[in-house]
Amino acid sequence: MIGGSMSFTTPRQIAARLNRSQLAVPGIQTRMFEKAANSRADIVFLDLEDAVAPNDKEQARANVIEAVNNIDWGAKSISVRINGLDTHYMYRDLIDVIEGCGARLDLLMIPKVGTASDVYAIDMLLTQIENAMGFEKRIGLEIMIESALGMQNISEIAKASERIESLHFGAGDYGASLHAHTTHIGGVNNDYAVLANEDTDGQRASYISDIHHHALSTLVVAARANGLRPIDSAFGDYSDAVGFTASAKRARALGCEGKWAIHPTQIDLANDIMGPSQDEVTKAIGILKAMEDGAKAGKGAVTFEGRMIDYANVRQAEMLVKKAEMIARQAS
Repeated sequence: MIGGSMSFTTPRQIAARLNRSQLAVPGIQTRMFEKAANSRADIVFLDLEDAVAPNDKEQARANVIEAVNNIDWGAKSISVRINGLDTHYMYRDLIDVIEGCGARLDLLMIPKVGTASDVYAIDMLLTQIENAMGFEKRIGLEIMIESALGMQNISEIAKASERIESLHFGAGDYGASLHAHTTHIGGVNNDYAVLANEDTDGQRASYISDIHHHALSTLVVAARANGLRPIDSAFGDYSDAVGFTASAKRARALGCEGKWAIHPTQIDLANDIMGPSQDEVTKAIGILKAMEDGAKAGKGAVTFEGRMIDYANVRQAEMLVKKAEMIARQAS
């Protein structure tokens, strides 16, 4: 691996984990658990928060503990989204879930994180439970940024714990926090548009912009600066495969590593878009070979397919090849 931090400060890099698609499964919907386990999702998170009504919280918690312990999840990573720190459900979520199935759990998702101290509170309790239970494996944290407060403090949040693996953008609650005039989750807003000047026929074209561009870009920067995975939000209209595809491609172009799936039909779309294509892998291998040959000849930059490439291209190519190898191992 060629060094590329361009600074004496090198971001901590978390352990590699496939996170192209992250399937949300309500903790109260037990009929969906086996289907999720047999899906192609990289990570499944069992939800105790927004997808569960208040009267069902305790039953959902019991369902999740049983499912994590007794279902064969294969090579998938398993996460549980607990309720927010501002609710009285959170402490029992944390204690019961970790004591009940923490030995088999990979990740814990914390919703609506607003400050670094929110993360510290969970980390402290989690560490005590793990030590008391004698768990050898440390559970990773997934942090949801879905409020103006969380976005304001995102840089401090991103480095609040060495357990943190990923930052997730929550578009729905983020919009509500900003009092944005929108009621859908993900996708575009027709009101967020730029109107062009009149053309020769007196017509004015309207160009729709991405209302979440700044927020998602900020999240990507905070994640990558701290060696974390940036993960894009859900896309609420699961019947709109074209819209989901466009949303996922925008997120990947910004640097996101994965995207939520709220319906099984979105899993393969996320995997295909967020994972490198065969053409990309072939090109990456070619770049590495060209640079290797160039290095032997004493060159720091070479030409590949009619374009100049250097060690910045090598770093990009190495990441693509590494992810392709991880995907191949999981599929085998």
